[in-house]
Amino acid sequence: MSKHTRTGTLVALAVATLAAGAALTAAPAGAATKAPAPKFLSASQLPPHPSSDWTADKVTDGVPEEMQYCFGEALLAYDSRYRTFRTELETNAQQLNVVVGDSAKAKALATRLDKEAKRCVARMDAAPDVEADYKSYGTLPVEEGARVHGFATRASWGAMDVHLLSVGRDGGTVTVVQWGQMGDFTHAPVKDFRKTTTTAVNKLY
Repeated sequence: MSKHTRTGTLVALAVATLAAGAALTAAPAGAATKAPAPKFLSASQLPPHPSSDWTADKVTDGVPEEMQYCFGEALLAYDSRYRTFRTELETNAQQLNVVVGDSAKAKALATRLDKEAKRCVARMDAAPDVEADYKSYGTLPVEEGARVHGFATRASWGAMDVHLLSVGRDGGTVTVVQWGQMGDFTHAPVKDFRKTTTTAVNKLY
């Protein structure tokens, strides 16, 4: 074999090897691209507090303790992440994002969570030494929709707390936002919370 023939053979082998490597590393045609993770609210997007700024914790896997009483069983089958927010004056909030992936299943989950919110208030009211009242603050026309709930509790020893909670959906992802502080319904920033909910759903993707 001549020098030119050997050189040509080596070049051909090198080209074939590079082509094979490219074929192995290239993504197959039609392969699904991993969807981006849904985004969370920032502290500045919570309802303004009259005398203290909000701070935001890191995003954490799981379900926040504040939501487990009402939604724990409904969320057992899903992987979820959450962020907790707080002020210096005993006001707190949480956002939970659940990526279901399938729009129909996400719709079913959102519907269930809306129902669980009402049932949760009924369970609280049935507990000894606690009275609980529920209010519906309607729906919001954002992405696939959101619904806002409110509930207030009064304990026999004098403690009073008010909470706002919303369930929203964008495609196959459900987000739950909860806000709470000491007080009653007159202390609930409903208008600002509805704005926060709209931002939360729009910000997911």
